[in-house]
Amino acid sequence: MSTARYVRWQDGEMWLGYFEQYPDYLTQGDSLSDLEENLRDLYRDLTGGEIPGVRSVAELAVG
Repeated sequence: MSTARYVRWQDGEMWLGYFEQYPDYLTQGDSLSDLEENLRDLYRDLTGGEIPGVRSVAELAVG
């Protein structure tokens, strides 16, 4: 099983989150487990080509 790091926080009654690699793509859920389920769906869409022109964060060695 692979993993993906994500940022999460609670705002009132809602949980919000996004993947560190894809900070432009935010999702939400009514509970933490609901957020995680929505994040899994979003990840499949982001990595499966369902969303065109996906922007992501990358790292470059420069020295």
